[in-house]
Parts: sequence; structure tokens; C-alpha cells
Amino acid sequence: MTELADPAPPPHADTSGDVVLAAAGLTKHFSVGGRRGAAVHALDDLDLALRAGQVVALVGESGSGKSTAARLLARLHLPTRGSVLLHGEPVTARRGRAFRAYCRRVQMIFQDPFASLNPVHTVRYTLTRSLRIHRPELHGAEREAALRSLLDRVQLRPDRFVDKFPHELSGGQRQRVAIARALAAEPEVLLADEPISMLDVSIRIGILNLLRDLRDRLGIAILYITHDIASARYFADEIRVLYAGRAVESGDAESVTQRPAHPYTQLLVRSAPDPDQLVGERRTATWSSGARGEPPNMVRPPAGCRFHPRCPFATDLCRTSVPALTGIGAGRSVACWGYADPDEHAGLPDLGAARQEVAA
Repeated sequence: MTELADPAPPPHADTSGDVVLAAAGLTKHFSVGGRRGAAVHALDDLDLALRAGQVVALVGESGSGKSTAARLLARLHLPTRGSVLLHGEPVTARRGRAFRAYCRRVQMIFQDPFASLNPVHTVRYTLTRSLRIHRPELHGAEREAALRSLLDRVQLRPDRFVDKFPHELSGGQRQRVAIARALAAEPEVLLADEPISMLDVSIRIGILNLLRDLRDRLGIAILYITHDIASARYFADEIRVLYAGRAVESGDAESVTQRPAHPYTQLLVRSAPDPDQLVGERRTATWSSGARGEPPNMVRPPAGCRFHPRCPFATDLCRTSVPALTGIGAGRSVACWGYADPDEHAGLPDLGAARQEVAA
């Protein structure tokens, strides 16, 4: 057996940084019961690429479409339109052998560690069941060794935890068991939906460090769903910011948090628990007027830029036309008319100072 101190990547893992899982134009509208033609516009036209050995964070407040995106990638929901691609091949299976193979390669870690484990079964049963499903070639001593290896990999002592019930575990320990259950499939991708939001602050960093260690040692691609842009900066390589179902900004984690371009990203940075650790006062002064109001009704989302009802810089162009997510240099993209070419569009919001700050 391979030593746990230096485990080998799964046989199908790609540690070269190539795209493992991608989304193209991913859109999900949920029909509203009893209202003819009405639908919640949960997610619209999301493009996303998850690379081996990297973490991409989807950041936004509640209702931004983050969890919907994760569930579409996990095939828990089917898209209204758009596609999911695994190693460049469209994923269309909804059942059968191909669907099971996809589920093995793309595993999800849920938000609530108290609800994700069956309270009547021990840790041994939970992990053994996953091993039977995903690695049926293992039997007897081999399966027992694999079970203990999974607990070691998530930093739980097998002799202490293997026969415990969920109610005997702390929230952090339950989440580690849930991660071990996902690892039993030897996945290429982990979809982590707010994995630390329901945990005590004192143990959140331990879960993020565990996921980072798994990424480094196994070459797993991770999608990290969070409303906390500070934890995204700490944990992720790339951040993509969602607002009201649309992507509004993307780029490497450091530059997005240090030089946020979109007014909504600025709002998230200023709302972080310790904003001084994210961005200096010289940069936040650019957006001193601040945002206002509440997120929109997604049954009837606003026309144009969906952030315009809250944006202090909104113009008539923002209210009528949807800005595309376009590059602004250094791998950064933003969907904001304030960063468009003034020679091509009349009535742009006055973000000249902000453009210079982001480009600096």
C-alpha cells in the first residue's frame, strides 16, 4: 500500500493543470408553481473552468447562484441551457453506468455536516458503503485498510473514530468524515458548497487547510462555494464573483481582493470581517459612496446590469444593456460598463479613477 505521507494521485487524475471540468453558458431557471410562465432566474450564462490541482472560488451573497452552479455541475439539477464538459466531452448521462462513472469522478461536499451523515450509522458503515459503491474490487482486509487510510487522510485517528456515531462527533469531525466519504470515490473534482459556514470559527481554518493539502497531494480540482471573500482569498487560486445569477468579475484571488473592479466586489470587500486585511484605504476610498438597497427579485430580475439598482455609479446604459464579462488585463475580467471603451459607448459611468487603480 502507498504510504499516507505521500499518497499517489488517483489513476485518472491529471496534475498538469489541464481543465478537468468546465461549464459553458450554464443556465438554470426554476419554474414557479401556480404562476404561468414565471421562473426564478437562478443562474445565467456561467462559464467556468476547474483545473487539476487548483481551487476556484465562487463568491457572492445568498441568492447569487453559487450553490445552483455546484448542483448543476454535480448533476443534481439539469441545466435549462448550457453544457457541462468533463475533459472536454459533454456530460449528458442522467442514469446508468456513464452517470455513475461521472459521479465517481465529481464528488460534492455539502454545507451542513450535521445533515450529511445518517445518524443511525457509524463512521465505519458510512465509509464502507462508499467503498463498496465506488471501489467494489476491494474486499476484506483491503477494504478495511482503505477505510483506515481514508480516516488518516482527513486527519482522524481510525482507532478512535471508526466506530463512532455522528452524534458523538463535533461539527468539524463530521465534515472531515464527509470529506473522507467523497475521497472514497477517488474523485478528480470536489465541489465544496460552503463547507465551513456552519462550523465554529476556531476550526474553519483546519478544514480549509485539509482541503488545500488534498489538492496539493492528490491533484484534485476544487470548486469552493462561499459568501466570505476573505476565506476565498486565503484558500482559492482564482475567484469568480456572482451577483443575482450572473458572473460580474473574475481573476486571481489576490488581485480580485486587493484591486476589486466591479462595484459589487468592492461591496463584498468592504463587508468582509477584517477588510483592512483585504484592501488598503487608498483603494476603498474610490468607492466611498457605497452601494444601497437589497438584491433583486429573481422572478423579475432587472434589465441591463442586475446590480444597477444598488450601484452608486449606474447610468441609463447600465439600466438598459447587459455588460459582457470582458478582459481588463492581467487575467482579470469584469462585467461593468465603467470599464468599457468610452469611445465606443456613450453615457458610461464615471469610473476613470477605478480603472486606473485596477490597472496599476
